[in-house]
Amino acid sequence: MKLLLVVNELPLWLAALIMVAAAEIFSIGLVLGCRAAFGLSRLSLNNEVAGFKFAVVGLFYGVLLAFVVIAVWEDYRNTETAVRNEAKAVADLYRMSYALPEQDASAIREHLLSYADQVRRAEWSTMARGQASKAVADELGRLSEAIFNVQPQDMNDQAIYQQALKLLTIITDNRNERLDSADGTAPPVLWLVLLIGGLITLAYPAFFGASNLIAQILMTAALAALVALSLLLAAVFDFPFSGDVKVSASPFDAAIQDMVPLPQ
Repeated sequence: MKLLLVVNELPLWLAALIMVAAAEIFSIGLVLGCRAAFGLSRLSLNNEVAGFKFAVVGLFYGVLLAFVVIAVWEDYRNTETAVRNEAKAVADLYRMSYALPEQDASAIREHLLSYADQVRRAEWSTMARGQASKAVADELGRLSEAIFNVQPQDMNDQAIYQQALKLLTIITDNRNERLDSADGTAPPVLWLVLLIGGLITLAYPAFFGASNLIAQILMTAALAALVALSLLLAAVFDFPFSGDVKVSASPFDAAIQDMVPLPQ
């Protein structure tokens, strides 16, 4: 998983170049090595049986890879939604605080501004490494304490206070959701199966003996590039806060801009 984080922190073009080059060297090198070691005549005897087995292996690996890509893409979109919902709840709670008793409301607004600023400046950096920020967690605790200390004066205050508690729950739940996604959602064993399956799939063309070597090399190269780029796509979406393709912090930027004092 640390290796995947390192790959994901590289520029996208460089990560794609490295992964495609590694796959090409492995698959084409194996084809040329087997051709040199066993000769075309012996490898040609495998074409019929190896072709049937390769179809089964390719189908199985293609389905598994597609499943992982779709799963991490859906989690990436869910993380984007969680970030937007959290930021909107922060801005909504800030505006709602003006309907609460001023002594309590001023403390809530102070902690909301600090929380949003800490998320934007500190936690976005730590999430790129798959970690949470202690400063943000502490500020969320102080915000919760400020809300819990509110003493509603009448029924109107009570209704607003209940809604404030709901918004606090939304903030907490959505923060937890984005933190859960920060260090990847696909378990290590799944990545291990994907990598081993990719090696097996890329090794299979070496069992064939095509009369046209150039054509076999080109077909093998196309397969290697497709597998490598698909794995890169899964890695990019599995870590939504690092690399060139990542969840934007713009919802929190907009929330901070919206949190301005209301005219008295």
